[in-house]
Parts: sequence; structure tokens; C-alpha cells
Amino acid sequence: MNLESLGADSAVYGAFETYAAQGLVLGRVAMAQRDQYRLFTAAAELSAEASGALWYRTPDRASMPVAGDWVAARLVGEEQAIVEAVLPRRSCFSRRAAGRRESEQPVAANIDLVFLVCGLDGDFNLRRLERYLTLAAESGASPVIVLNKADVASDLAQRLEETAAVAGTAPIVASSAHDPGGLDGLMEFLAPGRTVALLGSSGVGKSTIVNRIVGEERLRTQEVRLSDSRGRHTTTHRELIALAQGGALIDTPGMRELQLWAGQESVDRAFEEIVAIAMDCRYGDCSHSGERGCAVETALADGRIDPERWESYRKLGKEARRHELLTDPIAAHEQKKKLKVMFKAINARNRSKR
Repeated sequence: MNLESLGADSAVYGAFETYAAQGLVLGRVAMAQRDQYRLFTAAAELSAEASGALWYRTPDRASMPVAGDWVAARLVGEEQAIVEAVLPRRSCFSRRAAGRRESEQPVAANIDLVFLVCGLDGDFNLRRLERYLTLAAESGASPVIVLNKADVASDLAQRLEETAAVAGTAPIVASSAHDPGGLDGLMEFLAPGRTVALLGSSGVGKSTIVNRIVGEERLRTQEVRLSDSRGRHTTTHRELIALAQGGALIDTPGMRELQLWAGQESVDRAFEEIVAIAMDCRYGDCSHSGERGCAVETALADGRIDPERWESYRKLGKEARRHELLTDPIAAHEQKKKLKVMFKAINARNRSKR
């Protein structure tokens, strides 16, 4: 396997130097299922598992190998290896894991582009797309919005216009995996050394797109339910697929729940036009809820800001601030101090009224 075609560059080889001196081999994680991995290496494709030392050193589950990771592995058999280390990630698309704890669930690592795939057969949802764009901003990868199933869309021009209103600088490509030439607009984003991850809900056609690009039925697919256009979770794991022309695709299972693992800065990047308008508010700490000279309220009144997009920005901002408080000890400590001062003031005021 030519690792350079899969994205191994001077930064990857530089990070691997220490491990090369220990007799380890460089590999890229093609698949991670529970605690078992499949690796692409220069010599062969290997089955692997993590070493006990890696489990001991790794601070959390999110830092263990995922699809797209570069790793240092020790050969223990003809087609077997032990993963000893995960090399630093240059990008990682993550979401908040399900449950009460604030924990990260990485989806794909070391990706250059993310194809945010939306189906035009009933799946189309601008608010969900805004979430994907926010997470893409946090990941460090560049987003490309893919409006798939264009062959069944009766209102393609309208959908393109609506998408452009929330896309920012992200390219928008209308595609159809079932039409000859229907994926031509996506092919220009593929290149040797470049990794593209496909993300989207179940049934939007991610696996079908991958199959058409690689030229074979590599991944299992199913038709969506006609009643609600929802998929049936055909893809159950994340898999990196090497392309014959160089580069790689990472197919991912559909995500119906997409909780933020992102900070306020990433939300602002996904809503740049609102942030730009807010800069014109009279007061720097404007809460946009009745202050004099609020540029945002003026823009809402004259139609420059869509009310639904504004509510989405506020909702995602609230989630992002909660995330920052729960993952940043310093910020959490400062918030506790502010609350303590506030409660002291309230108690003092109540005592003075008695």
C-alpha cells in the first residue's frame, strides 16, 4: 500500500520517527470495531488490537484509534499487529457522545474534507445542516455540502437557494448516484493524499456514493422507507477505503442524533453573517434582547436575518457555552465564582427586606 497516496506526508513521518527507531511500522486505521482494528501499512493489510500500555497511557476512550488515525504498530505475526501509539491528529470530526457525561465521540480523524450529504427525497433539513457545519468548523476539515438524489427533487433550484443562505463559503454540489455523470461534481474534490469523510443521516446515499466512486458494490445499501424517507442504518461502522486513483474515502453510519462537541468560536464561524451584523451593535456586550442600538434586532425586523436561523444560532450557542463550561476547568471555576457572587447578592438583598 502506498501510504503517501493515503495522506502520509512529512508531518506524519516526522511524528513517526521515534517509533521507527523502535522497530515499529506506520499504519493507518481503515476500520475500528470495538477494540479490533484493521490497518493499512506499506507492506500489508493487518488485523490489530491495542496494547495494554496504550490503554494505560490514553487519557480517555476518545483518544483511542478511530478510522483515519495514523498509528505506530508492532508486528506480531504475518498479518497481525499490536497498536502501540496513536500519532497526533491534524483534524477530527467529533460529536458529543450519548449519555449524561460530557464525553467526546470521534467519528473520523485526519480528514481534509467532509462531504455533508443531505438527501433531497425528504431528508433535507437546514437546521441539521447548520449543526454539521458547526462541527465541521470545530473539526479542522473543510466542508462541502452535497445535495444528493437531485434526480428526484422537484424543487432543486429552491433547495440550492436555501442551502446557499446557510452555507457560508462551503461549496454546494448537487449530485445523483443513479444518473450517468451524476457524481462528476464530487470527483474534482478527490485527489491523491486527500481524505474525504462522508457524513449525514441514514438513507441520504453515502454508501451508494462511495460504491459509485470506487466502481463496485463495496458497501451494503438499502432503499429508504417510503413513508418518511428515513434510512435503516445499513452502515454500522466507519471504514476508510483507499481509492485506486489515490486518496481515501471514509464512510460513516447515519447520525440521527447530533449533539455538539464544539465551542462558541465554531458556532460563530458557521453563522458568520450574523456575527458580522452583531459587530455593529451599540454595546459590545449586547444580548440582542431589547437594548437600544441593537443591530441584530434591526436586521431581524428588516429581513436581513432569518428568524429561524437566528433561533438556531442562539440554540447552538447555548449548547456550545454549556460544552465549554463542562470541558474547561478554568471556565467552570469562573462560572462558579460568578454564581457564588450572584447568590450572595440575592441573599443579602433578601435579608435587608426582612
